[in-house]
Parts: sequence; C-alpha cells; structure tokens
Amino acid sequence: MKETKTMFKSKHIGSLDHINTILSSMGFKTLDLFIDNIIPEAIKSNAKIDTPNAITEQKMLERLYKLSKQNKINKSFIGMGYYGTIVPSVIKRNILENPGWYTQYTPYQAEISQGRLEALFNYQTLVCDLTGLPISNASLLDESTAAAEAMIMFYNMNPRNHKNCFLISNKCHPQTIDVLKTRSEPLGIKLKIIDTQKIKFHDSVFGILLQNPDTEGLVKNFSSICKIAKENKSFVCIATDLLALTKIKPPGEMGADAAIGSSQRFGVPMGYGGPHAAFFATTEKFKRKIPGRIIGLSKDKHGNPAYRMALQTREQHIRREKATSNICTSQALLAIISSMYGVYHGKAGLLEIANRINNLTYLLAESLINRGIFIKHKCFFDTICIKADKWAGKADLLNINFRKFNDNTIGISLDETSTEDDIKKIASVFGAKILGAKTTYIPNDVLRKSSYLEHPTFKNYQTETKLMRYMHKLETKDLSLNSSMIPLGSCTMKLNAASEMEALSWPEFGELHPFCPLNQAQGYNKILTELGEWLTNITGFDDISFQPNSGAQGEYAGLLLIREYHKANGNTNRNICLIPSSAHGTNPASAIMAGMQVVIVKCDKHGNISEDDLNEKVKKHSENISALMVTYPSTHGVFENSIKDICQLIHNNGGQIYMDGANLNALVGLCKPGDFGCDVMHINLHKTFCIPHGGGGPGMGPIVCKKHLSDFLPNHFHTRKNDEKTINTVSASPYGSSSILTISWAYISMMGPDGLKQASQVAILNANYMAKKIENHFPILYRGISGFCAHEFIIDIRPLKQKSGVNEEDIAKRLMDYGFHAPTMSWPVQGTMMIEPTESESKDELDRFCEAMISIKNEIKLIIKNGTLIENSILRNAPHTALELSSDKWSYPYSRKEAAYPSSWLHDYKYWPPVGRIDNTFGDRNLVCTCAAIEEYKEDKA
Repeated sequence: MKETKTMFKSKHIGSLDHINTILSSMGFKTLDLFIDNIIPEAIKSNAKIDTPNAITEQKMLERLYKLSKQNKINKSFIGMGYYGTIVPSVIKRNILENPGWYTQYTPYQAEISQGRLEALFNYQTLVCDLTGLPISNASLLDESTAAAEAMIMFYNMNPRNHKNCFLISNKCHPQTIDVLKTRSEPLGIKLKIIDTQKIKFHDSVFGILLQNPDTEGLVKNFSSICKIAKENKSFVCIATDLLALTKIKPPGEMGADAAIGSSQRFGVPMGYGGPHAAFFATTEKFKRKIPGRIIGLSKDKHGNPAYRMALQTREQHIRREKATSNICTSQALLAIISSMYGVYHGKAGLLEIANRINNLTYLLAESLINRGIFIKHKCFFDTICIKADKWAGKADLLNINFRKFNDNTIGISLDETSTEDDIKKIASVFGAKILGAKTTYIPNDVLRKSSYLEHPTFKNYQTETKLMRYMHKLETKDLSLNSSMIPLGSCTMKLNAASEMEALSWPEFGELHPFCPLNQAQGYNKILTELGEWLTNITGFDDISFQPNSGAQGEYAGLLLIREYHKANGNTNRNICLIPSSAHGTNPASAIMAGMQVVIVKCDKHGNISEDDLNEKVKKHSENISALMVTYPSTHGVFENSIKDICQLIHNNGGQIYMDGANLNALVGLCKPGDFGCDVMHINLHKTFCIPHGGGGPGMGPIVCKKHLSDFLPNHFHTRKNDEKTINTVSASPYGSSSILTISWAYISMMGPDGLKQASQVAILNANYMAKKIENHFPILYRGISGFCAHEFIIDIRPLKQKSGVNEEDIAKRLMDYGFHAPTMSWPVQGTMMIEPTESESKDELDRFCEAMISIKNEIKLIIKNGTLIENSILRNAPHTALELSSDKWSYPYSRKEAAYPSSWLHDYKYWPPVGRIDNTFGDRNLVCTCAAIEEYKEDKA
C-alpha cells in the first residue's frame, strides 16, 4: 500500500513535517546519515524488520474486530479470583477511556498528581475498611504475586532469617501456590503445602498463607489459627475477596498480619487475565516493609492537606541490592477504577450486590441438593463445589464454563453479572430445577459485624452527576499527556493513540476468563502468536513469554531462565550477577530475588561501563559468573561502542547477558540486541510499544530469549508444557495482562517496519535537537564517542547549585508553573535531570519545553545577580497556586505575573498546580494513609 498522510506513522511521529528543519539545525541532510553517526558500526543491523507492511487505522480496527470474533464468550462460572463484573458506564467513559487518566505518569511529582493520588488514597481506604487492617498499598500486580510479596515481607521480618519454612493452605488458588513455589526456592525458603485441619507451627515456620473464601468456596473463621500462629511467633496472611468481606469477618478481626487478593471484580473486566490491581493490607508493624506504594496525606507549604507517595516511594532505587522487593510498577489505573467502583456503589450498593450473589448461590445449591447432587461445603459466599458426571456436553450447548478439579469435582462461581436465568441454565445441566427462595446460611462466628466505608467519600457520589463531577475535578488536578509533554528520561512517555486503545472496551477481549478452554480464545491466541513473532524478530531473539506483567517481573523471570540454564549444565556455582552502577534500581533487587549475588561494576567518566573495572571483576569471579545485566543504550543515555565486546567477554567466561529493555525505543529497526550478544531481555511494552503508563501501571514486561534458553521459559498449570526444564509460574495468568497486548499489536500493525524504524530515528533526533538547544544553558553530562546522545540526555544541575543554591527539585517544581512535568530527577546521577522527548512530540512542543528551561536558567541568573535569598526565590517557592496568587498576602520579591505567567503561551492555556510544594518529611513522620481521619487530621495537624 502506498503511504499517504492518512497512514498512522504521520499521526504518531509528531515532528515528521519538520524533520528536515531539525536535521538542518544539526548539520545533516538526511535522517539515515544522522543516525549512522550515532549507532556503533559493530551493532548496526542489516536485517530488515520482518513485520507486515503498515495498514491504516481503519484497516487495523477491521482486522482486530475479525480476530475478536474468533474469541467465544461463554458464560464463565470458573472463579479462582476472576469474575464477571459490570463496569459502570460513567467510570468506563470518564476514566478507562479518558487520556486525562490513562496517560498520567507515576506520581513522583506529587503537586501535579493530586487527582490520581486522591483516587488511590480512596482505594487504600476501601481496602483497609474491608480487610479490617490499618495500612494498605496502592497497589500490586495480581493476587498470586501479592501473596509472594507477603511471604517475603514475613521472611524479612524474622531476625537473620533464622526461620525458613512457609506454610500454604492446599485450598489456596493453584496459580498462587505455583507462584509461591517459584518465588520461594531461590531465596532458600522451604514451602510446605498443608491441610488447614492439620497445621503444626514448628520452630522453623515464619508464616502461613490461608485463603478465605478458599478455592473451593468454603468460608471459615481462622481466628484460632491466627492465635496459635502468634503464640509461635509466626505471621499469617489471608488471601481473600473484597466483595465477600462485605458479609464475612475480615482478616484483621481474625488476627491476620496481612490480607491480599484481587480487586478485579470491582469494575475491571477479566480481560483474559489482566491487568487488574491486587490489594495488600497489613498492620502498623509492617509499615516500613510493605511492598509497592503507599499514598499518604501530608501538607503543602501553606498548611493545606496534600497527598504524596509515602515512606519507601522508590525503595529499589535507594536501597539497590538491599531492597526487600523489586516492585516498581503498580496497577494504578485499575486501582483507580476499582476505587471509583467502591465510591459509586458505596456500602449499601456493595452489600446489595454481595447479598444478591450469595442468595443466588444458595438458591442454586439448594436446588442441586434437592436433585440429589453432593455439595462439598455448607458455608460459602459465591462458589460451590459439587460431584456430578455427564454434564460437559450440556454445558457446552448452553455456552457455560465450569471449573474442573483434578478429582472430577466441579466448581461453580457466581458473580455480579449472574442472573436467575443463569442459575436455571446451570441447574438444567445437572437435571435440577430451581426451587423457591432460600435463606443463606453463614454461621454467626463468620458473619461480619463491624462497620465499613463510613467516610463521606463513599456516601456522597452515588448519583452519576455527582460521580462524573468528582472524577472530572480529580482529573483537572493532574498533569497528563493531554496537557503537555512529559519529558521523563528512561520512561518514554509517548503517544498512546486512541485507535490502539479502542479494543480494551470490546467484550470479546474483556469478558474472557483466563482459565477458559483454550479453544474459546482463538482470537487472543492469534494475536499472541503474531505479536510474539513480531517482537522476537524486532529484537533478534528466538522465543518469547508474555507471562511477566511488569518490567521488574520480566527482569526476575529472565534471570531465573539464566539460573536454570546454569543448573541444567551442572554449574550451580554460577551465582554472581554483574550490574553496572548506573543500572535501574530494580536490576539489583531482581537479581537478589533470583538467588544471585550482586557485584557492582563501575562506570567511567563518560558514563560507559568501565572496561578496566569490568575486566577486573570478570577475572576475579570468572568461575562463578552467572550473568551481566546491561541496559542498552546505557542508562546514561549513550550508545556504548564496546557493547559487543562486553557481551563476548562475559560469554568467554561462561556467563550470560541479560539486557534490560527499558531503552529499546532507541533500537527498533536500527539494531537487534539478540544479534549483538544478548541472551535474554525483557521488553517494557508500556514504553516502546505504546501501552499507557496509567499513573504508574498497567505495564507489561514479556521476555524474549535465544534458543538455548527457550526450554526454560515460564510454565503455567493452565497451559502446562510437559517439560521439567521450564521455570515455574511467575504471574497469576498464563499470558500476564493479556488484554493490553492488543495495544502493542495495533501499534506495530499500523507503523509497519519503516514506521517503527523511523520512530526510533526521530526519538534519537529529537533528543539531540533538544540537547543542542539547551547545552549553552545547562551542561550535558554524557555523550557518546560521536558527540551525540541516544534518545535521552542528562543535564547537570550541580554547578548551578553551587553558585545559586537552586537544586534539581526547585527546577522541577518551577516547571509546573510553566505547565510541564519535570524530567527524571537525580537519577541515574544525583543532582541531574534526565530528559527524553520521544518521537511523538512536535517540534513546537520541543521548542516550548526548551524555552521553558532557558527561561528558568535566566531566573536562576537573576537570583545570582541580585543575591536573592534562596528561600525568597521564585524557584524555591514554586509551584504557585491560584489560591496563593489571588490572596491579599504577597511578600515575595517578584510579581504575581512573574510567578504565574512566565511565558506568553500560558496566556492561551494555563494548568494550575492544585497545591503548593509538599512537605515530604511531615508526611512520613505523620503517616495517614486512609480517609478515616481526614477531618481530625486537618484540625489537629495542618
């Protein structure tokens, strides 16, 4: 097809019409000549990307629609933590389908993230109220990995890890048991699967995982087990269900130390496995050990309440190999949707849904019992287990899926979408008829008696008008890609096109249960097959697994492949992981979780891996090297010329190369990591391949590998390979967050090989264009041998700080007054800022940001020239709020206009930061992470 202006790449690549102008300013005539000066000769790829030619947006949607129709939407009563749910249209339209919410970045800049932080704060309140525990995070990846995080949190709480046995109920979901097997073994934790009727807390037991309701639906009171565990100085985690907790006794009241589960059934489609937000709640004792992100309430410089990420907001980046978790991505967007589902329904609405499900379940159970069918348990919420035969053909005819246990028991789980017609159909499968109304039976000692969701937030927005306005109010408090560019180095905040996102709302993708029969997901399977082939070809690898549902989890899975490869070759001694000092913080944390010992390799003055130090470390550890973890282009934003030699050095000494795929956006179509020596790599699909960040998640981190590692790719009980070499399960569903893979499939389909290549070229061009415009005002810290950077660059603020007292945080906050999100701060080098424009931004936007930075530099010059005290400066007092600017009090040595309208473009549109600079220390010293005490908090502490 001949390319025209209607082709998608002209919509995705923002500066396509100005490439020649930009090239001319750089002294080049063509894009190819420019890129040839930057990419090291040794790694240039001569192999063209073998993906289909680009198709238009309309053709892509037509093809995707045809594939969606190959998925068969049976009514799934499978359960296992995944349920049909009704997404309120007001939430679907105003959050899920709204770029003001899904293009937000992780809320590290809290002043311009108040909307999503409040929504996540509501989520924590929802979780804490329902679980009966005082602290919750917001959030984790899925229920199974949340259980693993609880296990590791408990393990790290026992002194010097002298206890090493973790008990898990055999009535936990099978995917959870499998993930715990994976996560426990590299750390030396002995996992013991037990019958809860026969628990023995011997001296080596540090914790236990229970499930309530359990995988068979049984509801129990575990108070006595919690009491015995405490007497034996062991910790208890209960995997549970938020909707069930509206009716049954919560884990906190039973004495549990933690509660985990999935909030999927609170308004998030099943999506063949994800993405969904997992919840994690615990006691005060663990508040500095809880994995993931806690949203806390602090105050700004004016004393007004303001939200921020509290405590260990970037634990992996600060503690590196001493981190207790590698969690980086949360499922923020999905947690926000679930929180709004709770706000919309409130206590009364949630209880009404729970009662209806519970009543239907008991009605079905009584009818089956009357037919003479055995029901395994008497006390349940939404799931029953029965014994029956000769039912499969009838179920298929009625388009019904049940759960099949290994002992021929059948599991039937009802949900919010279940109707009386559904239970009539189910009953007919077993030759039964529905009887009259039945009163549910949940014993008194299991019934919930405590109150929950009494805060006004969960009472005031039950009409659509009120909820619509509340969500819009929160949206306007945030800065997203629909306001301006977000120039974050290493995070690649590029366009998430509407056509790429469209299929997320289609029921053919959203309503499939991840454990439905494989022949019902043929459309999904074709997308997975095609996308897998495209990604392996683009990267130069041979095989792929989509199971890891975050970049950090991809790192972990890839390192496990390397670990198993060495074990299979009899090299169990190979446990040293070499990691450059510039690496992402999740790299060393992932290596430790994979049972490896981290050895840091220094970087030279140019930001490259120090070849002298690497040679020294390789020589010292030659017999024990497992892997080198490397990011390419480097974390310092340059193409290292020696990368191929570095890979060969590690291979010569028996090690493997793990590549962190964070910077793949500079490589696609230009060179292939699998060709220049890498053995395994994770791909951040939410960076290079357009899955949105959604305020800190969803994300996907599939791993690609060379043939010699493919036998070790993750297994899953639902798609079990009969191969003992595979590593065990790393996430709850077989293909991770399957529904968002349609986004990357759509992007590659519409870009085609030439568009993908040009996207990489323009990303590099834009970065160098900005660096050239800024270099006379802020020194560029690192450049490659060619004198150019890759797709991102670092500016050094330290010289300015010495002269003026202005630091990188001051510049970040002042950028908010100009309507911009700050670049990445103080990473990978303290006192710097890392800028990445991506290929999606127009020349106008690139120029506007550069002008803002130059204007800020001039403001710093005035501070130096006038001898202004830093405390009175326009930068230290940024951001400036509308309330502050309209007040009678103004004591600064600069005008209100200078504060609010430093550039002329702001006269057309002005984003107003909703709060002033936030007091982080106050927030950590006075941790408040639920809504319960807001009024009291304002009165007493603000």
